[in-house]
Amino acid sequence: MANLQTQNETDERDLIQLLLKRQAELNSLLEVTQAINKNSPSSVLFEMLQVIFSVHLKIGKMRLLIKEEGHFYCATRFGGPAESPKVLQEMCHLLQELNVITPLRSYPHDLVSSYEYFVPVFLKEDSQAFVLIGNLNANSELISNDLSFIQTMINVIIVALENKKLFKERVERELLHRDIELASEVQNMLVPQKLPKSGTIEVGSTYLPNQNIGGDYFDFIPLSPTEYMWCIADVSGKGVSAALLMANLQASLRAWASVERDLSKIVERLNKIVVSNTNGERFITLFIGRYNEQDRQLEYVNAGHNPPIMLSGDSVKFLREGTTMIGAFDELPFIRMGKECLTPGTLIFNYTDGLVESAEEDVYISDEELVSHLLKFKGLPVDDLNKKILQNIKSLHKASMNSDDITLLSIRIL
Repeated sequence: MANLQTQNETDERDLIQLLLKRQAELNSLLEVTQAINKNSPSSVLFEMLQVIFSVHLKIGKMRLLIKEEGHFYCATRFGGPAESPKVLQEMCHLLQELNVITPLRSYPHDLVSSYEYFVPVFLKEDSQAFVLIGNLNANSELISNDLSFIQTMINVIIVALENKKLFKERVERELLHRDIELASEVQNMLVPQKLPKSGTIEVGSTYLPNQNIGGDYFDFIPLSPTEYMWCIADVSGKGVSAALLMANLQASLRAWASVERDLSKIVERLNKIVVSNTNGERFITLFIGRYNEQDRQLEYVNAGHNPPIMLSGDSVKFLREGTTMIGAFDELPFIRMGKECLTPGTLIFNYTDGLVESAEEDVYISDEELVSHLLKFKGLPVDDLNKKILQNIKSLHKASMNSDDITLLSIRIL
């Protein structure tokens, strides 16, 4: 009878301990969940995990490895000497076939068998993390429960970290989207909305950025009632940084055009500005022309840009005089200014390389072919001329020509 009473007391104590243990586990899960809801940083979650494992579960050694970009890294650890990243990667390779909680003492490798248990965590059937447990001081009858609790706790934290990562990525995408929308709006504001169509000059443009924001730029600036300046340019690269560089280029060009008549000096100034702003990591090809309708003189500088084509009667000329692209050198090695006298009916066709190159479609338009298109449509109004040339190239080569930005600027002298 005494033995039975003793056994009952022992069973009662075990039951109480088990209930207390379950209560501690529930409290631990509640604390971790509250920390997650408060958006606590991962370092705080890992610190809580260490306390729960070492104090409540009596674990002497633990390594938590989490997958990131296809590789596992040790997110947190305690107990025993730290393994090198190389050793940890070797252990990950040895354990990659395991997909359930597994005892490790009899594992045929010293690196792995120094731990007692392998506990994996999966998200959507993909292994996202695992825990190595060593020196587990637990009742043999409760080990299975402890390992399940460890798996549950790690799973809660991994899901929280994944959600934080997805939320951060979503916020970053939304911020980038807003930045792109803003940059696109700014860039559209920079493109001239009204171009002269009558009087002594007729100007037409086509501007097709490859993305929402592109690296092409053009401008047409009346300097006086009888003098005009225009520019067409292409910056290396795409996206927000290219658009911002173009905005800076336009502001600088307009500022210098109002106070400086020498195109060579304007180009020198623009080169210094681009080099200063980009540290030589970006360059710009551009063409700047200035036309005076009183003496019909055109002065221009071509800084490494696709040479505009000048049609005057039966004469075809490429406007090549100038210098190298700007932004590539601290000082431009030379500048040669071109000069032409423009007779009535002269057409100047400016364009960027998106019109003549589509690398993704392996389409490259020669100068001769481009001239043939221009001669075919030279009698059309300048806006129609731009559209027809682009349509003709697309149709002839069965290409979309959307590998790059496309900008066309046609100027006819009346």
